[in-house]
Amino acid sequence: MNEERARRKLSGILSADAAGYSRLMERDETSTIRHLEDSKALMSKLIQQFKGKVVDAVGDNLLAEFNSVVNATECAVKIQEELNTRNAELSEDKRLEFRIGINLGDVIEDGGTIYGDGVIIAARLEKLAKAGGICISGTVYEQVKNKLSLEYEYLGEKSVKNISEPIRAHHILMRPSGVAPKKNNELKLPDKPSIAVLPFVNMSGDSEQEYFSDGITEEIITGLSKIHGMFVIARNSTFTYKNKPTKVQQVSKDLGVRYVLEGSVRKAKNQVRITAQLVDAVDGHHLGAERYDHELKDIFALQDEITMKILTALQVELTAGEKARIYGKGTDNFEAYMKCLQAYKYYNRLKDGFPMARKLANEAIELDENFPAPYILLGWIHWVEARLQWTESLTDSIREAYSISQKALALDDSIPDIHALLGVIHLYQMQHEEAINYGERAVVLGPNHSDVHALMAHIYRFSGEFEEALVMIKKALRLQPNLSVNHVWCLMEISMCHYCLGRYEEAISFAKQYRNVAEELRVKEAIWVYYLMLTLNYIKMGLDQGARDALAELLRLFPEFSLEWNRIYSVYRDPKYLEAQQKDLKKAGLK
Repeated sequence: MNEERARRKLSGILSADAAGYSRLMERDETSTIRHLEDSKALMSKLIQQFKGKVVDAVGDNLLAEFNSVVNATECAVKIQEELNTRNAELSEDKRLEFRIGINLGDVIEDGGTIYGDGVIIAARLEKLAKAGGICISGTVYEQVKNKLSLEYEYLGEKSVKNISEPIRAHHILMRPSGVAPKKNNELKLPDKPSIAVLPFVNMSGDSEQEYFSDGITEEIITGLSKIHGMFVIARNSTFTYKNKPTKVQQVSKDLGVRYVLEGSVRKAKNQVRITAQLVDAVDGHHLGAERYDHELKDIFALQDEITMKILTALQVELTAGEKARIYGKGTDNFEAYMKCLQAYKYYNRLKDGFPMARKLANEAIELDENFPAPYILLGWIHWVEARLQWTESLTDSIREAYSISQKALALDDSIPDIHALLGVIHLYQMQHEEAINYGERAVVLGPNHSDVHALMAHIYRFSGEFEEALVMIKKALRLQPNLSVNHVWCLMEISMCHYCLGRYEEAISFAKQYRNVAEELRVKEAIWVYYLMLTLNYIKMGLDQGARDALAELLRLFPEFSLEWNRIYSVYRDPKYLEAQQKDLKKAGLK
């Protein structure tokens, strides 16, 4: 008894096993065994780095012991991150994912291994974990919750086999579902007044009015974003907080801004009430709270009034041109405005929403033929359909996009979106100088418009101005810290620039970031581009087999990809860049 007591100790226990191992063995025994051994070797290396030791590693199981449960948890997170990176380069039917359980408990050491309830509980927690996930006991949670920057999901008390009392269990959330990964470094505050406008809350009691309250928010963001003396976070990033309990201090840290505007909208019959509160989120000081009651016909003047009060509170001086751009809403017809708001909601659904978006935009034009916004929307619909080959005639769609854009330009040449659209239209007509001129004008008119900065980067890249493209895309990402489905491609733009500049490791690094964000946002149809970047850069690095494997995965995900497809969509001004790209793809085996 004394001998057994001498061998008892309190340890952090990590238990891991491979999910779906038997199924994978049935499909491809040789490959699965190789992946298993590689994975266990990686895990053993990391366990050693985190001051732990492997005490058992039979079959697809692994058991490790740590003196510190904090080290055990950090090690588990690192293991899953590294395995996830490796798995991302494999097709889903070949990925070997591990479940990990961690417990802090009493163990008996005997003959180099460990026994006892502490080990059994760790193994039971492992079974509760998701594939690629980590499940920890309540005792572990109490030790690490204030020491590690992680998020947890409480699973409740679980009754498990051979343990008399239920155990408390928590999942470690590797990343929040559907949201791009947060950056570890805190964003630096800009050297000018910086603001995030949170989605105004719809207080009308009618969910159908959501587009109206969202439209109010977007118009205020649009008005502020035209001011060179401001730094304004893009709509897609602030709308990630919609319908979520939010602290302005956290918004400030997440988005790297000093000021936050929040409010609500109540629409009833022909009346609207808007409340708006401006907060200095750094020190918590309220700079002003206002309530506005107006008739709906005055909504445009009301939006201007809110925008101007914000600028006054922040002591931002405007040029005459900026004042004109703020007050230029484009229509006095409220019904046309509402039609256009609804149309943009459908447009954001992409292909499935385009028919209704087109219908509503045309109805808005019928109500006010001098309203530029619906023309711009129709132009983008035609352009996207041509770009993604969702149309029977690419030529006709591009011609329509150009014609409609010219109409919008004639109505109001101060809107950045029109110039950006004309820029990419000229780009894909191989008219690079015209594309640059329109793109640069769009940036001048939209100094805080993330979309036009991203599109300008696209134009610069194909024009051979790679360093300028990187500057533009980095500004776009700073304006849009929380990447959305429509903006994940910004990371791929950076990867392509590095490839063209001969910085192949950097290109792969950003391609991996692209893949991780695309997977988090569930944009699986875009993952093939990641394998394109692996193919191109592996060839340059002399990793021919890796390039061939990446190409095989690319073609599995996107069978239509070919040298001809790549030629059509690679509109470089200098043909040497296309020739080099085609050569690399041929060397990898593409036809």
